[in-house]
Amino acid sequence: MAKKTREKKGGKRIKKRDLTELIIGFFRTHSTENIGIKQLFRELNITAHPVKMLCIDIVEDLLFSNFLLKDESGLLKLNEISQVLEGTFLRKSNGRNLFLPDEGGEPILITERNAAHAMNNDRVKISLSAKRHRHEMEGEVIEILSRAQQTFVGTVKVSKGYAFLLTESTTLSNDIFLPKDKLKGAKDGDKAVVKIADWPEGAKNPFGEVLDVLGRAGENTAEMHAILAEYGLPYTYPYAVEKAAEQIDATITAEEIAQREDFREVLTFTIDPKDAKDFDDALSIRPLKEGLWEVGVHIADVSHYVKENSAIDKEAQKRATSVYLVDRTIPMLPERLCNFICSLRPDEEKLAYSVIFHLNEKAEIKDTRIRKTVIKSDRRFTYEEAQEIIETGKGDHKEAVLKLNELAKLLRSKRLSAGAINFERVEVKFDIDETGKPIGVYFKESKDAHKLVEEFMLIANRTVAEHIGKVPKNRTPKVFPYRIHDIPEPEKLDQLNSFIAKFGYKIRTGGSKIEVSKSINKLLNEVHGKAEQNLVETVSIRSMQKAKYTIYNIGHYGLAFEYYTHFTSPIRRYPDLMVHRLLARYDAGGRTAQADKYENLCEHSSAMEQTAASAERASIKYKQVEFLSEHIGEVFDGVISGVTEWGIYVEINENKCEGMVPMRELDDDFYEFDERNYCLRGRRNHRTYHLGDPIRIRVVRANLEKKQLDFSLED
Repeated sequence: MAKKTREKKGGKRIKKRDLTELIIGFFRTHSTENIGIKQLFRELNITAHPVKMLCIDIVEDLLFSNFLLKDESGLLKLNEISQVLEGTFLRKSNGRNLFLPDEGGEPILITERNAAHAMNNDRVKISLSAKRHRHEMEGEVIEILSRAQQTFVGTVKVSKGYAFLLTESTTLSNDIFLPKDKLKGAKDGDKAVVKIADWPEGAKNPFGEVLDVLGRAGENTAEMHAILAEYGLPYTYPYAVEKAAEQIDATITAEEIAQREDFREVLTFTIDPKDAKDFDDALSIRPLKEGLWEVGVHIADVSHYVKENSAIDKEAQKRATSVYLVDRTIPMLPERLCNFICSLRPDEEKLAYSVIFHLNEKAEIKDTRIRKTVIKSDRRFTYEEAQEIIETGKGDHKEAVLKLNELAKLLRSKRLSAGAINFERVEVKFDIDETGKPIGVYFKESKDAHKLVEEFMLIANRTVAEHIGKVPKNRTPKVFPYRIHDIPEPEKLDQLNSFIAKFGYKIRTGGSKIEVSKSINKLLNEVHGKAEQNLVETVSIRSMQKAKYTIYNIGHYGLAFEYYTHFTSPIRRYPDLMVHRLLARYDAGGRTAQADKYENLCEHSSAMEQTAASAERASIKYKQVEFLSEHIGEVFDGVISGVTEWGIYVEINENKCEGMVPMRELDDDFYEFDERNYCLRGRRNHRTYHLGDPIRIRVVRANLEKKQLDFSLED
């Protein structure tokens, strides 16, 4: 005879939570049946009146949460349709995982016992549990539809009879078990890429196999490759693609030159960083008549060498961008193409795709043409060399450099007057020794030489976008990739205003686009050179929308351009290569391209751009931690750069390294997080730590594996 439901553990009455699970389980196993309340009592052996009342309460809850349905005769049935959802699984290391339904709505809690070993970003199907009063909606994974990530990066720990990968992932709480025959030569302390092969139902740890050994943990190349692997980015180039690049004929024939506009005798030069090898843009200038100048923006004609759907093209499309880590570049194209054949190197004839302008002394554009060209660069300037000419008026081709700088300043002034936002972030750079170890930090600011190049690249990009996108009202523009930037969300601007008010600044959050952007520029000018500059600029950028690629043009808010694209860097960005191909196709009278195909390519390029930026930030963070590991115990002045419920982030003034003062260090009071006002506030003494407050810290710990710095407060 079955035990009565009320008899649980020494005769104690069943708890509501346990009875709820019993009822849910019963309806799931009788999903096709209509059940009366008395039948439910009998089936669950409920005889005591208090338990019956509790059962009725629970059934009412389940009806309220739409888990159960009641028909006209009062019979109950599982609501199967609304209880099974598809969506994305988000794994959390604390076991409180989340499910994001495809159709939107609030995230649903998936506890670890109900996760069915789903991994982060997996596509899954879940069944909902009952939503109880004052409880979160919960669900249970019933099917994994597709895996998002099957490889992880970490350090191999080898013991006598077994091995584990100690992962660095914040989404996987368990280390990965590695059978000895799946180590692929990995030794204790090696950095490795591991694929999850299985996760048996009763096993605490997933089972994996080593795909690649990156090197010893702590070695610079191994750590940089580990960052790339962590973000799913390539750290080697496929042999077959490099072989294909070796077979490309770099000869420029007389027939090819005859089809192009010849700029080989026109003064042309490149201006790039001192360590650059891939020169994808050059500038030419010559006087046409008194007060009229011809300026050419010449871009490497990558599309001449990289044919659509070739092995090189498919690899470039997959990568979508070059990736720039602290100490290395992972190119989109094979080295022979990006550094040699396509690179606009001095004293070498090169094929280019050019936008040529006629400008008067006021930098007014009087004429424009877009042509395939052949060029020959006369000089390779570094930014520092060009800047010295601008500052001293002395050096090679000084007249040309100074005239270009004069025109660029006028173009820039017009753009800012039209409402462009003047973001000039200070970049943190490292002096690195031959082993990759950071031995110093310096800051790179945008000077006139940088702005000179930037201004002509911007105007070339805009001109190409207008050439295709601007059509008469009764015509539809042909499919084309644009670089768009939407207007900021009003709430984000309100939040920015609240934040900068703490420093005594303010911006306009209403009015026309130009009025808002001009007030943001005023703010950026006011904070320039101040201690809070980096912080205010960071928060300002976060208040903006992200720029992205799409075939649906809405303009570029930050640049104040109605039409904008990326044309000027086909060596390192795939959208530019797409633009070159479509531009040539349309100018030759070709039909419009397939919209879905190019929108998908735009979405992929935008996603890869964000992934590459994340990897770049991770490499900077790693070097910051490595740099400060030599300064444990030292005291620095900083500014609070972030406030969270688990502590405060602090950015050190002199090197811009960021670390955390954990909440446990704030032991003089019980601090509560005030999200609205970006601060922690003490319950007893009411002391507050605000975003932007100056603060003095001591470096306590530098954890390279977690890329994490721990600070303590120094009173």
